[in-house]
Amino acid sequence: MAKPTKIIFVTGGVVSSLGKGLSAASLAALMENRGLKVTLQKLDPYINVDPGTMNPLQHGEVFVTDDGAETDLDLGHYERFTSSRMSRQNNCTSGQIYYDVITRERRGDFLGATVQVIPHITDAIKARVLECAKGVDLLICEVGGTVGDIEGLPFLEAIRQLRIELGQGNTLSVHLTLIPYLRAAGELKTKPTQHSVMKLREIGVQAEILLCRTEHALSKEIKHKIGLFCNVPPNAVFEARDVETIYQLPIELYEEGVDEKVAELLNIWSRAPRLELWERIVRTLREPKSIVRIGVVGKYVELIESYKSLNEALTHGGLDNDSGIDAVYIDSEEIEAAGADKFLADVDGILVPGGFGGRGSEGKVLAVQYAREKGIPFFGICLGLQMAVVEFARNVVGLEGANSREFDAKSPHPVIDLMEHQRELEEKGGTMRLGAYPCKLTMGTKAREAYNCADISERHRHRYEVNNAYRDQLAKAGLVFSGLSPDELLVEMIELPEHPYFVACQFHPEFKSRPIDPHPLFSRFIAASLQQQSEQRKEPRAVPRPKGEMRDKVASDKVASDKVASADAPKEPLPLHPTS
Repeated sequence: MAKPTKIIFVTGGVVSSLGKGLSAASLAALMENRGLKVTLQKLDPYINVDPGTMNPLQHGEVFVTDDGAETDLDLGHYERFTSSRMSRQNNCTSGQIYYDVITRERRGDFLGATVQVIPHITDAIKARVLECAKGVDLLICEVGGTVGDIEGLPFLEAIRQLRIELGQGNTLSVHLTLIPYLRAAGELKTKPTQHSVMKLREIGVQAEILLCRTEHALSKEIKHKIGLFCNVPPNAVFEARDVETIYQLPIELYEEGVDEKVAELLNIWSRAPRLELWERIVRTLREPKSIVRIGVVGKYVELIESYKSLNEALTHGGLDNDSGIDAVYIDSEEIEAAGADKFLADVDGILVPGGFGGRGSEGKVLAVQYAREKGIPFFGICLGLQMAVVEFARNVVGLEGANSREFDAKSPHPVIDLMEHQRELEEKGGTMRLGAYPCKLTMGTKAREAYNCADISERHRHRYEVNNAYRDQLAKAGLVFSGLSPDELLVEMIELPEHPYFVACQFHPEFKSRPIDPHPLFSRFIAASLQQQSEQRKEPRAVPRPKGEMRDKVASDKVASDKVASADAPKEPLPLHPTS
């Protein structure tokens, strides 16, 4: 008889943005390191069917899976910290649940019964969780939002029911909470955590492990007090201190003993984790040999969470070159107003990422032109490729007024145009070219050299493509189409062979990059930027301390463990493994 899948439910309290996703991902990394087959799931209480139509400034990045699901950005953390690949079943929203139940009611599936939150909505939630749990040893299920939010109640009720149905020892409740420090009183306060756990218990869920986000160490007395008032043994109350880099978190949780307690409570017999690779990653981030400045020209720069995977992929590219990354996010509208030289004169590489809508598009074109004319390494992603084609068409081919039809429906030269089957669509959600598509790389190009193979697969999220009517003109002027769809009807990659490094792709390589397996396009871009730096500067940039991550953590003065900072540990760059 097959052993049942163990399920860990991760909830959060007191305030949002505590880092449930990173905590879940780090715990998954530890349990996978113990030899378990692990996957993760995000339960999101919002009514949107998916985050695909949500403003990135409100929700952050939309992460895309191989099967074309537009999901919460936490699924990016899940993939970066584990070997598990996410799919649409790994992200479940209230919108999806209610849409499914209402569709079934309209179809007559309930045979005239009154459709209610309990049991119909909770049953649908439980079905999604159990489906995701198939075929793995451990499922870590994160519940979005904060305990006490009214929209999250059906999910917590479903968890309560599942814990009864699956039996003791097969499920575990981990609650992430905040222990604030009041400077005026000079004290850590446990009352918010007490109330958060009390609210969870009112719903019928007893937390068995508490992860306490704090800027200061928790004494044994404070842990004892938290355990006493929250009905949790003091040895299951763990400190989750702020860290300098997110990749330090698995090490910190291991040193606290979180994975050991999880294994004990779930009766899991496994080997101890081996964290040498994570320690090496942290050491490289703390002590890089150099620092490279990358100008990221976008339109959602007010919140870097909008480019979460991109920012991490740049970090991974730096890891592969033993370099730190100084990413300077530049609003493309400011370039439109003041010119590119004001913002890009001091960068070593220029990256134009994806985006939607015409706002700031001309600033991106100016950034591409600056990179091309000044010989600065350039990397364009999705819309970045499209703006590179527009710039080349205007300023090299001489097609005056060339543009994307997305931004100018009356352009005399729509070098970027809507895909044929998209023209009659009225609904926006989930109707783009989404998910993994194959691509063939041209021999002798930088793209082929980077991947070291002819056939790749990458994730897409866009509607507009390079207009085939202009491909001959662009190619004759020197633009190389280094990647095409297998039928050669869609342009996937472009480059300029005479430029030090000018490469752009229609897909989103950042979604497949991981710290232990940096994406080759990011690695090559960072390498080219470092070469640019060495040729243009007499002295390398000073190596700064890690800046501290946004949203999920704040920079702290915590000293890394002696084990991580060991001076005699190897410091050679991480090996490059081509992804496909």
